[in-house]
Amino acid sequence: MREHVPPLRESLDEWTARMMSWHFDDRTGSAFWLARKGGLPFDPIRDVTDYASLRLFGLFDKTDLRGVRARDLVPRGFAGRPFRVVETGGSSGRPYRVVDVTRAIYDVRMYRVMLEARGLLGGDILAMTPSGPHAYGHFVKLLGDSWGAAVFSVDFDPRWVKQLVRASGEADAYVGHLIAQTADILEDERPALLFTTSRLLMSLAPALRKPLSAYGVRAVCTGGTSCSPEEARYLREEYLQDVQWIDTYGNTLSGHALQGDALEPGAPNSHHLPPPLAVMHVVRPDDVWQEVPVGERGRIRVVTLLEDLFLPNLLERDTAVAAPAHPWFPWPGVSQVGAYESEDAPRVIEGVY
Repeated sequence: MREHVPPLRESLDEWTARMMSWHFDDRTGSAFWLARKGGLPFDPIRDVTDYASLRLFGLFDKTDLRGVRARDLVPRGFAGRPFRVVETGGSSGRPYRVVDVTRAIYDVRMYRVMLEARGLLGGDILAMTPSGPHAYGHFVKLLGDSWGAAVFSVDFDPRWVKQLVRASGEADAYVGHLIAQTADILEDERPALLFTTSRLLMSLAPALRKPLSAYGVRAVCTGGTSCSPEEARYLREEYLQDVQWIDTYGNTLSGHALQGDALEPGAPNSHHLPPPLAVMHVVRPDDVWQEVPVGERGRIRVVTLLEDLFLPNLLERDTAVAAPAHPWFPWPGVSQVGAYESEDAPRVIEGVY
């Protein structure tokens, strides 16, 4: 993987220092971070010389992204480069917008390596994923382009699903609309890979007339929040015979945490973000700077260190069990992801994620 994504060859401390120079130099930084530089009680370029020093930023409040013009998020060092504006799903309110210059390129390269290692590279793709401004659908199309696949997309607006859930408590009719589109494409086109979310897979698999493998599907690739262990076992045993299932954990702000398969029967899979581009920590809810030991549950804190996007110490709305490095991904990870619940947490409408 390091052969295809050069930043993965750099140490975390070296990359951190480089990103401080990139994001806070007047010649290369974005208007968003340059405007905040003067209000910081430290100099990011001078004082943040290693990864541990990022604690100086404290926790990042992602609501600061609301209302920011997308162009103000583009680093000046990328002037003239094409970029895409992507948006979050709006699970906790108005969506956030960020820009993508290089992230999708890196994500595609890493995912390709994983597919190739599993013997799954190639074939056409069915994307039962959010469309429009959402990063997931954009990523799947770029991935298919990397080997000349035909990519078939359903018409899928996740925000409308959330509106339905807020208004009536359910979205069965809309999910049925998505399943009908998907079933037609499966029947007509026989794609090799199906991309969707775990929750939609729970609805899709029982609704189909045949097992997914009978439509030519070799692997199902899911993203978003993972199923519970009981739901995952149910899907594997009842509907995913002869089909590989690859799950990633993440979101638009933190990126894709790739799946490390369980190393022994009955153990959970793990998920791993690739440093130095992003780092995931499992921390105590009452002390977000204290990591929990491997095997214990805590809240997820993520640092995003891309040239496109710098988000220091973003406290996610999820909990997970801290997982050790995996033979495929030599970085600590997480497993058994679930929603973080507290009295002061904002109401989250997951919809079909």
